[in-house]
Amino acid sequence: MNKEFLTVLEQLEREKGLEKEVLLEAVKHALAVAAKKIFKDVPEEDVRVEIDPNKGDIHIFIGKEEMISKDFGRIAAQTARQVIIQKIREAEKENTYTEFKKKEGDIVSGVVYRMEKKALIIDMMGKAEGVMPHSFMSPLDRFKVGERMRAFVYEVKRDKGTQIILSRKHENLVKKLFELEVPEIYEGIVEIKGIAREAGERTKIAVHSKDDKVDCVGACVGIRGSRVKSIIDELRGEKIDIVRWSEDIKEFIKAALAPAIIGQIEFDRENKRARVMLANDQLSLAIGKRGQNVRLASKLVGW
Repeated sequence: MNKEFLTVLEQLEREKGLEKEVLLEAVKHALAVAAKKIFKDVPEEDVRVEIDPNKGDIHIFIGKEEMISKDFGRIAAQTARQVIIQKIREAEKENTYTEFKKKEGDIVSGVVYRMEKKALIIDMMGKAEGVMPHSFMSPLDRFKVGERMRAFVYEVKRDKGTQIILSRKHENLVKKLFELEVPEIYEGIVEIKGIAREAGERTKIAVHSKDDKVDCVGACVGIRGSRVKSIIDELRGEKIDIVRWSEDIKEFIKAALAPAIIGQIEFDRENKRARVMLANDQLSLAIGKRGQNVRLASKLVGW
């Protein structure tokens, strides 16, 4: 039994998070390459490597004849080592890509590792590096090297390795933060029906309860505003309006235009347009600063 070989495999499996089968295939390939270097005239298909995964015994065959260990010299050993390292790196990259591809559209935590001219480089808990372009940051974001942060995984792609694009500007960052902070949303009792965001300024989020006994707005706000305050703090003070969703478009529009009090609403259902009447003293509230309130309400209700 080759205990030393098995010990090395188990160590790599633990430290690198690689499957034993992947490592065994890397070793087989490395030894086949080394054997081919020694026996240059032997066709590649005649070189065969067998490894017992339980005992660690290695057998190398040229055709039907097994090679003995003294046939391997320094060059063969070096070749095997280089190929094994290469295969391990390839497997590590593939593992990183697979792991973070599954997190696309989710939230991850990290630490600001480096600040570049056009982006922040984020250390993803030692597993990988994420890139956050400045254009994907909220205007309120001000980070320092070594500072922890949470971000939305916008895209994971293969580009000279694994490239993880992060965002704090995407509206789904707010959605995912609510899922983390509000158990009723995570459990599916309260549902997020829509979200409209102008990063760094204001977000409107529409929620609905599937259980009549659970107040969807109250669940999201939390006791003395504790839940929504945690999210506002994470977003560096961005304002959040929690709106009660309704199947009745009239009621939904009224809720979306809060804090303004709405009077009459006329509908052009064919073009999904609504004309809203309200008292003069409510007009500026409905429109909001630079038209933001009515703009977000329109995006939220889809009218």
